[in-house]
Amino acid sequence: MTDHPVDLDKHRGMAAQKATDLRRALADVEAHVRELREREAELEHRMMTVPAASWPEAAVKTRHVLNLYAACLPAEDTRHRALVAALLDDFVRLSEEG
Repeated sequence: MTDHPVDLDKHRGMAAQKATDLRRALADVEAHVRELREREAELEHRMMTVPAASWPEAAVKTRHVLNLYAACLPAEDTRHRALVAALLDDFVRLSEEG
């Protein structure tokens, strides 16, 4: 018996190594998605409970809601997608003027 760990990946066939790599990558992505959802929930809770102190802060909240709305639009709804894009462009333009 040795005190050195054995790298089991070296003893697997290529197909098994690829399957293991995919499982690990998927687990990593799922962990990041969970973390992102938790952070988004915290952000949205703060947005709901802390009133905007200025128009730019209100625009940040509105930008977030518009992005959520746009993500739910079907790909065929080009008119509403264009409207959301125009509003987001307006926010950028107006914030640069201020």
